[in-house]
Amino acid sequence: MEKKKVVVAFSGGLDTSYTVMYLAREKGYEVYAACANTGGFSAEQLKTNEENAYKLGATKYVTLDVTREYYDKSLRFMIYGNVLRNNVYPISVSSERIFQGMAIARYAREIGAHAIAHGSTGAGNDQVRFDMTFLVMCPDMEIITLTRDGNLSRQEEVDYLNAHGFKADFTKLKYSYNVGIWGTSICGGEILDSRQGLPDTAYLKQVKKDGREELRLTFEKGQLKAVNGEVFDDPIAAICKVEEIGAAYGIGRDMHVGDTIIGIKGRVGFEAAAPALIIAAHRFLEKYTLSKWQQYWKDQVANWYGMFLHESQYLEPVMRDIEAMLESSQQHVTGTAILELRPLSFSTVGVDSVNDLVKTKFGEYGETQKGWTAEDAKGFIKVLSTPLRGYYANHPDEF
Repeated sequence: MEKKKVVVAFSGGLDTSYTVMYLAREKGYEVYAACANTGGFSAEQLKTNEENAYKLGATKYVTLDVTREYYDKSLRFMIYGNVLRNNVYPISVSSERIFQGMAIARYAREIGAHAIAHGSTGAGNDQVRFDMTFLVMCPDMEIITLTRDGNLSRQEEVDYLNAHGFKADFTKLKYSYNVGIWGTSICGGEILDSRQGLPDTAYLKQVKKDGREELRLTFEKGQLKAVNGEVFDDPIAAICKVEEIGAAYGIGRDMHVGDTIIGIKGRVGFEAAAPALIIAAHRFLEKYTLSKWQQYWKDQVANWYGMFLHESQYLEPVMRDIEAMLESSQQHVTGTAILELRPLSFSTVGVDSVNDLVKTKFGEYGETQKGWTAEDAKGFIKVLSTPLRGYYANHPDEF
């Protein structure tokens, strides 16, 4: 009798390692371990994942590199929209989950799998992101979630792996980290106590530089093209360069508190130097190059884009409409934003752009007017005040 095929979304962590071994040993599945990489895995980590997958009993291991797809189809729109959830969190690793899920689903369809498995628990957002993606893209496949369904503890999973000869070290650390190209999220430890913040030692990247440094980020139609004059053909490489520079100052550390998809409040620490600097520089450049109403309406739809992305609605068709508007808004967002970096903080300095709307033949703010006369200004102000003058003429007691 032919074995059933199951694709396991394999990160190499405890939950997915347990899932691979259990499904292969106890359920007799032909297990395909697939690691969807959106930029958060090093070459060394991927090699270790492959070795461990076969030790755990996988029939086949694959790495699915979707880093560029993640950038092209979502990350660049998050930059266009200056997307920060609750004006704080750059939707770091959570935004990558949808693209990991889609890559896994495509692979499962390609090999004719009977089921897809992931290691999410029942208490977080990722279960929604993976389940919804699989339900939409692979409606006829069973979804297996051993950790969630059995409400398994870490110790139970470790004991099972050890008992069957897999001795990898899954010692419970004080913090758990999810590393991605758009930032690292930090859970556990002081985060579980609302009264506390994270100590410096909780962050993976420590402050290595002192003093001040100028950072120049150059954009072409909203996309990052150069860092301190160094031109990048690959936007991923440009992001990594900004991360390298900013992380040395400990920039991008913060705490996010928000509403989860499942309805409870969630708290997470994060370090995201590249998003903090790129979004700040991009927003600053837009202030010089976009009209008042372009900025206003772009902010409205970008806020929805971030919420939908976080809450597993990337495949909702309206997201393509929002992306179209965000891309259209970037036609004149070209130029260089200048930032000043220092330990644990930074500030915006200025911009250099051919589309700078501050440079105008009509005058200089607070200095001199060239596009109207003093009489024009007085007439404009008088007309502008007409509704207020009319109202208070009837209600003088409200002053």
